[in-house]
Amino acid sequence: RSCYDEGKRCAETLFFDYHRQHGLAIKVMRIFNTYGPRMHPNDGRVVSNFIMQALRNEPITVYGQGQQTRSFCYVDDLIEGMIRLMDSPDEVTGPVNVGNPGEFTMLELAEQVIALTGSCSLVEHRPLPQDDPRQR
Repeated sequence: RSCYDEGKRCAETLFFDYHRQHGLAIKVMRIFNTYGPRMHPNDGRVVSNFIMQALRNEPITVYGQGQQTRSFCYVDDLIEGMIRLMDSPDEVTGPVNVGNPGEFTMLELAEQVIALTGSCSLVEHRPLPQDDPRQR
């Protein structure tokens, strides 16, 4: 799991180095967990996973006690953030976080999805993987 995060940081560093060495205009954005219309139902992300499980009245899979937190961003807000960053002056390079300052626990998200879908699903707790980030 950490290789994913380190890969993103490495890519940012390479962009900034190239910017400094060659004067190329860059914009670096850090995108939060995005959700919205036309999400692929089986994309493996937590929002679509929970929704699909709830619509099928299957148990909602929550790892550990579900106290890990995530911040989510609606797709329209993400697009607005992208446009604003691209329209900003060249000296604004970032990194810019585009997301939501509020966080939800995975248990709160599961309960919200169950309520909004009217599902009969129950939350099923499974062992927390060692590499699962506690906060993101």
